[in-house]
Amino acid sequence: MSSGQESVFPEYETDTSQTSKLLRKFKETPFVPIGMAGFAAVVGYGLYRLKHRGDMKMSLHLIHMRVAAQGFVVGAITCGVLYSMFRDYIGKPKE
Repeated sequence: MSSGQESVFPEYETDTSQTSKLLRKFKETPFVPIGMAGFAAVVGYGLYRLKHRGDMKMSLHLIHMRVAAQGFVVGAITCGVLYSMFRDYIGKPKE
């Protein structure tokens, strides 16, 4: 972009690093990284248990793993929404 033109997206062209942007987002929505970490943990545990599943069919094992991962993410989203509502309406009531 030449110096004479105005920026189309000025909020994306700041001097902040990617790490500071990521930390700012985590502070704004703390349950998103918790949900992502939980999802990764459930999938990792499921892959570990895949080796020792015994007589259980592969499809049944994968369905259980998917349901557990989705349940963790939905739970984290629900907690995030409740936390956000508490912070906005109860923690700092508008006057």
